[in-house]
Amino acid sequence: MSVSLYDLSVASYLQTLTAISGCLEKGLAHCTAQGIDPETLVQARLAPDMLPLKFQVESVAHHSRGAIEGLRRGLFTPPGEAPPRGYADLQQLIAEAKAALEQVGAAEVNALAGRDMAFEIRGRQIPFTAETFILSFSLPNFYFHAATAYDILRHHGVPVGKRDFLGPMRTRG
Repeated sequence: MSVSLYDLSVASYLQTLTAISGCLEKGLAHCTAQGIDPETLVQARLAPDMLPLKFQVESVAHHSRGAIEGLRRGLFTPPGEAPPRGYADLQQLIAEAKAALEQVGAAEVNALAGRDMAFEIRGRQIPFTAETFILSFSLPNFYFHAATAYDILRHHGVPVGKRDFLGPMRTRG
């Protein structure tokens, strides 16, 4: 069995974006049931020196939708300054990333295989191929931020578990 660049990237992003969307929904339901303002979760963090839920969710969107946009351009950069966002805005950001990726075709992504790609930060470019960018940079960052968003929600009492984080698995069917 061969695995395509699309399978490694877009299909994986969609699985976890769906999961994070569900976790955010459970977060909202938990807040509603407990009489908690969901806006308090937007700046919630696991440790004082870690970035808050807002940043984690923004990074999930950037390292999925933004990664595919970067593959198309051959260049990926950190996101610019993010606007203030509330809880509903974070949910919308994930929904938009998911909707955009659902429009990306496998043939388009697979055609980018082997293409040169760079990550640019502070005037320095780190060279990759499309595959090494996805496998060694984009996916690890994507999963780190998704797991951290999940952990923040869990830490603040949202009843999510491993199945919530896994999302809709791509089973043989």
